[in-house]
Amino acid sequence: MEGSELWTILAWVLFWAVLIGAATLLSLRLLRRASVLAQICLVVVATVAVLVAGMVSAFNAMFISARDLEVMWYILAMASAVAVALSLMLGAGVSRNAARLVDAARRLGRGETLDHAGEGRGSAPAMTSELAELAQELEASSRRLAESREREAAIETARRELVSWISHDLRTPLASMRAMTEALEDGMASDVPGYYRKIIGQTEQMTAMVNDLLELSKIQAGTLRLRAEPLDLYDLVSDALSDLAPLAAQRGITLDGGGDRECMAVADGPSLARAVRNILLNAITYSRPGTEVHVSVGRGSVGSDIVGEDSTAREGTENDWRAVVAVQDQCGGIPAEDLPHLFETGWQKDPARGAAEGLQGSYSGAGIGLSMVAGIVKAHGGSVTVENVDGGCRFALSLPAGPLPAGPLPAGPLAEGPLTAAPPASGSNPAVAPQADALQDALQAVPSQAVPLQAVPSQADRLQADQGPAAFLPAREVPPSSLPVSTGTSTEQRPGGDA
Repeated sequence: MEGSELWTILAWVLFWAVLIGAATLLSLRLLRRASVLAQICLVVVATVAVLVAGMVSAFNAMFISARDLEVMWYILAMASAVAVALSLMLGAGVSRNAARLVDAARRLGRGETLDHAGEGRGSAPAMTSELAELAQELEASSRRLAESREREAAIETARRELVSWISHDLRTPLASMRAMTEALEDGMASDVPGYYRKIIGQTEQMTAMVNDLLELSKIQAGTLRLRAEPLDLYDLVSDALSDLAPLAAQRGITLDGGGDRECMAVADGPSLARAVRNILLNAITYSRPGTEVHVSVGRGSVGSDIVGEDSTAREGTENDWRAVVAVQDQCGGIPAEDLPHLFETGWQKDPARGAAEGLQGSYSGAGIGLSMVAGIVKAHGGSVTVENVDGGCRFALSLPAGPLPAGPLPAGPLAEGPLTAAPPASGSNPAVAPQADALQDALQAVPSQAVPLQAVPSQADRLQADQGPAAFLPAREVPPSSLPVSTGTSTEQRPGGDA
């Protein structure tokens, strides 16, 4: 065959290939909504058509004989049959897999959880990589939706329980206040000042509950505004201990604390004070009478214990350190079944709920205190952990640490200087006298190491302002390390209730 004849055959084949290819593309566009099986068969038929057109063109140009054409027809027929059969099998498999994905999408839309939607089952062929990837994405979406539904169900359950508990906790003081006001109105109250004090206490309890709810709503909505700045964590904890000492004394509990006097944290002062107060209230509420609640303040590197007694343990960069507040109580331990629910909104261990006796006005009893603590600390970029210790539990609040002081950390044994809530002296403000007595003892014990602190009025003073001049705390001096440092951070979650 000469070169010109070959080019002629190629030209005719190219002509028919372009013509049939264009017709096939047009047909595929018109059939774009048809099944994959139909489109695959159309492509196979177009390929056979190009071969037929090329053979006929070569025969008309007398490049092949009639006998050769007949043989080629048989060969083409057999090849076409095999090609069409294979295309039908391939198309059928793709169609079945596509149908499985459609069914999986429908089940996903109905809220069902998909289980291995991309694996072959029975006679179904294995999926192509593209379809298998799509099936895996559907399964992942199904799992995420299931987890989301579980979270929504848990949130809705918690919301309903919280509303129920809040309603219960509001009805109780309201009913008590109504009974007392009716007794006052009818002149049947024998102790009128006592009735007034009880009404004020119930009012303060409801106010604390409403304030807790407002704060919690801001935390959960992500609208809590924080003004983070370096603050003295030791002073913040000291103020909280002073404020709650009278309440602890009413329950026969001793408050004790100490640690690093130079411990700084980067946090919003009012919010962090609220979190520390809630942790202390929780410890006071669930500790056994006659026991001690111990608070320690110090620094700890990420993933390590509090540093307090080793002055050489100060290695690493400033970003490696965390400010840690640890609160250890004598609640008796954490039941394992209560661990998953500790920081849930509205959860309380005590079925009776309500504020503990003697804590009205400071403790809302609504089961949201620890949830607020977790939200506030998380908003600061910190974490809250808890672990069982001998006879009780230890909470640890870990926060971003402030600038490290220039000097070394305190070394050697720390001086004992517990803040004890002693009975008030006669004629003094009962809410302040225990703190003043303990502070005087501390002054006499270590006069040479005293560090002056700013005078701060306690909450009990403000509550009793209507009864006469408030006896605010005087400027006080506290030894640099008045609380023994406890080591260790917590790793579990807390039982027993919530302030």
